[in-house]
Amino acid sequence: MQAYLFVHFKEKRTPDGEQVYFGVSKDGFHWEEVNDGNPVLWSYYGDKGVRDFTIIRTKTGKFVIMATDLSLSYGMLNQYNNSWAEIGRNGSKSLVLWESEDLIHWSEQRMIKLGDEDFGCIWAPDIIYDKKNDDYIVHWSSPHSSNNYGEKGIYYSRTKDFVDFTKAQLLYQKEDSGVIDSAMYEEDDKYYLFLKSERNPEKIILMVSENVTGPFERIEEFDKSMEAVEEGLYEAPTAVKLGDGRWSLFLDFYGCSAEEQGYVPFLADKLSTGKFVRSDQSFQFPYGYKHGTILTITTDEYERLKAFKKKPSEY
Repeated sequence: MQAYLFVHFKEKRTPDGEQVYFGVSKDGFHWEEVNDGNPVLWSYYGDKGVRDFTIIRTKTGKFVIMATDLSLSYGMLNQYNNSWAEIGRNGSKSLVLWESEDLIHWSEQRMIKLGDEDFGCIWAPDIIYDKKNDDYIVHWSSPHSSNNYGEKGIYYSRTKDFVDFTKAQLLYQKEDSGVIDSAMYEEDDKYYLFLKSERNPEKIILMVSENVTGPFERIEEFDKSMEAVEEGLYEAPTAVKLGDGRWSLFLDFYGCSAEEQGYVPFLADKLSTGKFVRSDQSFQFPYGYKHGTILTITTDEYERLKAFKKKPSEY
């Protein structure tokens, strides 16, 4: 039997929201809070807040969490002058990283600088293992000097050990709009890349490639699956393969208050079909939560996380 871990944050005006939260599930639909709904990890470096998480179990069994280094609670009214444009141009060029052997005990927070002076803020990382090169691709969205910090593109860096990273390169740039919130998955030796298109349409799109770094082609059947989804209200796609072999795609619905459940699940038999059916009637989460990633875990890992408690003095 497999279970599931959702690593996410909460959209709150107070700094405790932009920290690391865990939710767990036995079936991928009915979720329970970890640590009584309190943060599991706290960011003390960089912007002192973290958002947009990704988590991976490496081939050695080690777990790695990476996140956007950004605190709207501290920074939006402070160094960013209440401006998303200011964040995009002058936000952090680093990602935040933690490592663990058991999902309970985590390393000290590290700041991973992947952007140079040509990059704006680095947003929403995702990690995938590249079996052809036996390394990991970390990809994210960012504005760049190449188009005067205009439409955002997806960039990537390679690493074998999450210590040394290659110089950032362009992974994908959409011709008629910016793209953000990349999430990539492998199925039958092909790589499927979910993205939020910022225009034309302002929805989630799905790309496919024979190689982890592209070139990517659009899957038009997925566009049909998204026809009934309202424009401009969904972001942060994350997917997981369920125990019965189906894929569950979760889209972060931000057309509600921060206290309400945000994510909406869509089900597909295979990524390659592009045919996803909305299935939110069977989905429950105990509180409002935001942009994260789902990881398949074991039953033992689920039980350990359910029992996890962290005192305020232990942060």
